[in-house]
Amino acid sequence: MKQVVTTEQYAKAKEWSMNWQADVDNVHVVPHWIGQSSTFWYQRDIRVGAQKGSEFVIVNPVCNSLELAFDHARLAAALSKVLQEEIDPHQLPIQKLKIHEHDSSINFVAKDKYWTYDQTKHECHEIAPPQAKPHERLSPDGQWAAYVEQYNLYVRHLETEEVRQLTYDGEHYYEYGSEGSAMNESSQQITGYAPPPSVVWSPDSKKLLTLRLDERNVQELHIVQNVPLDPKEVRPALYTSRFAIVGDQHVPMMEVYIADIDNQDSIRVGADPVVATSPTAFHPITPLAGWSADSQQAYYKQVARDFKSAQLILVQADTGETRVVVEETNEPFIFSHLYHNGNTSYFSYLEIMPSLNPNFQLLQDDSLIWLSERDGYGHFYLIDSCTGQTRNAITSGDWNVRRLIAIDEEQRWIYFTASGREAGRDPYYQHLYRIQLDGSSLTLLTPEDAHHKVILSPDLSFIVNTYSRVDLAPVSVLQATNGETIRELEQANIQPLLNRGYQMPERFTVKAADGVTDLYGIIIKPANLDPAQLYPVIDHYYAGPQVIQTPKSFNLSAGETGGAQALAQLGFATIIMDGKGTPFRSREFINVVAGNMGGGAGLDDHVAALPQLAQLYPFLNIERVGIWGSSGGGYGAARAILKYPDTYQAAVASAGNHDQLMYTHMWGEHYQGMLDPQYPDRYTNQANADLAANLKGKLLLAHGDIDDNVHIGQTLRLADALIKADKDFDLLIMPNVGHGISEEAYFIRRKWDFFIRHLLGVEPPKLPIHSSTNEGQSPSSESKSMKVSIS
Repeated sequence: MKQVVTTEQYAKAKEWSMNWQADVDNVHVVPHWIGQSSTFWYQRDIRVGAQKGSEFVIVNPVCNSLELAFDHARLAAALSKVLQEEIDPHQLPIQKLKIHEHDSSINFVAKDKYWTYDQTKHECHEIAPPQAKPHERLSPDGQWAAYVEQYNLYVRHLETEEVRQLTYDGEHYYEYGSEGSAMNESSQQITGYAPPPSVVWSPDSKKLLTLRLDERNVQELHIVQNVPLDPKEVRPALYTSRFAIVGDQHVPMMEVYIADIDNQDSIRVGADPVVATSPTAFHPITPLAGWSADSQQAYYKQVARDFKSAQLILVQADTGETRVVVEETNEPFIFSHLYHNGNTSYFSYLEIMPSLNPNFQLLQDDSLIWLSERDGYGHFYLIDSCTGQTRNAITSGDWNVRRLIAIDEEQRWIYFTASGREAGRDPYYQHLYRIQLDGSSLTLLTPEDAHHKVILSPDLSFIVNTYSRVDLAPVSVLQATNGETIRELEQANIQPLLNRGYQMPERFTVKAADGVTDLYGIIIKPANLDPAQLYPVIDHYYAGPQVIQTPKSFNLSAGETGGAQALAQLGFATIIMDGKGTPFRSREFINVVAGNMGGGAGLDDHVAALPQLAQLYPFLNIERVGIWGSSGGGYGAARAILKYPDTYQAAVASAGNHDQLMYTHMWGEHYQGMLDPQYPDRYTNQANADLAANLKGKLLLAHGDIDDNVHIGQTLRLADALIKADKDFDLLIMPNVGHGISEEAYFIRRKWDFFIRHLLGVEPPKLPIHSSTNEGQSPSSESKSMKVSIS
């Protein structure tokens, strides 16, 4: 073992704390369909000498052709002329490209301006096309944009700028269309950010399914900005939001409305108000609502406050009349409404479509496709929406449906992803399948032993499929929807990444603490590994039960493995694994967390895995084990060193929700249970402060002072307990930092220093390390915004 960590190692660690997409070519293909056809364009990476460039190509699947979308040299020349600067044809500075189906001109953004390029005249002209603003939600026909102003819902016509008000009596904390998350309200006040409204447009773009969020009686939570951004202001600033915690009498409630553009009004639907989730049921990333194809009916899924039941509510759009189509109950809790948390490429999809599909859909024959876990796994059922009776199970077996991709009602095909069906493979890998509505003709369309990200063409004739593993570079192929491969589009080039010293993750399988259940994880080995030496271990950990932590596709950023590549440069091995009490295996698997959040989503499984990993990898020193995590991982890291003081010698816990009684009600009430006088001890097994006296190792607690997701009081309460127990620990409070503290360069450097001191036993080098990074905390490769919203 080296006894010195050099400045050169720190410099390399800093490099590996940033994105490395510049060293990887063609990691995915994002198809942009041209009109409603199956023809699409995409941007591909090319190498011009040692430099990375790009080009735009058009693919015609019917003809199996691929060609340049336009003459790049001529476009570069035309742009150079209007911008009065030299433009490299291999580095075209264009975004938001739009290629028309029956028009030779193309539109795009370059240098923050909109342009049209005439391919016949080879000329560029600046234009001012109508477009939705960041705080607006665009209608399907592209004509209207919905937004919230002064607590009411409005729409704006993009071409004429006509504004129509749809609601009239909104007020603060009782407003229409509000996404209203208490877990980012204060940060929105500080930054001035206004989110788009919480609406679902009807297919004909004439109506909106929306909500009125009632937070009037919800108790307040205060955030103090101790160091105001204005240097002339010396007084700390107070920001207040409404934030319901476990056991509160009043929580945010959602009244559902149908807004009508033509009538310029709205009607409240006939259902009772329901508990509002965050994000709401009408958010495009967490879709729990939809419309019938004829825009005559809307529907949404509502979940009870105790999370033991859910209903699908059907609404007549013209009258607001409602009825319950199907009701689902589950002990100890419902989880099917959160299956979107396992879909790892939200924003890739949102680049080309306004929202994801919900995992249920009303069909034109009044039948309903419904995702349920009633048999212990997530499966589709066909429901008669008029009677609520189940017609038939569509899928079945000891595996999980993950996402409804598309439905071909005419041919009766359902396209969906699922995991766990293919024997001998990682049970989390998503594959694409299709099946008939009657449950016959189940077909695997993506057979490769890898994780698949798929997008179907608008006419449901073709698939763009990108598959990869943590140890397999991405490959993108074009397929027909019968599974036939038409052509390989791209094969990622990762050689520049390997040349830099990228440590390819290795997959492993170990047994859970029960000695029976297989668990799946990855290890990132130390750089310049000497098998004769022993290396300390870092367990990158997340204790939330709503997501998986272990990446399944090829890593593209430091955050996907908790900065493991940087830690490898400093002489550490990093492990990432999902224990019992996490989703997408079976109900039995996730139910372990019920009433047992103190178990930290399989923390005992992590402890049991360490000696097994030492057998697999003899260079691991399991006498020197550290653990780190943020948010739910911050809770888990502190929990680990307090609950298993003889296993973990050092822990870094940032932004941790250390007591679920202090956190949002929909977290603890979902997994730990409702506060109930009949069960007075329900929450006594989960607060980290109760274990403060157990601390033996080294603990670094970190929090941002304006974190409005997990309040700084969570960390300070744990610090108070440690002080009362007379325990030594480190505490880092970062001014003007929110829930993303794990992305801050200063925090990252302090984390490295901490592990070097307390696991390697040496002093870190003294050097400036401050710069922007994006290491961050992210379960699997979930979107950051989703992570922030659910701890």
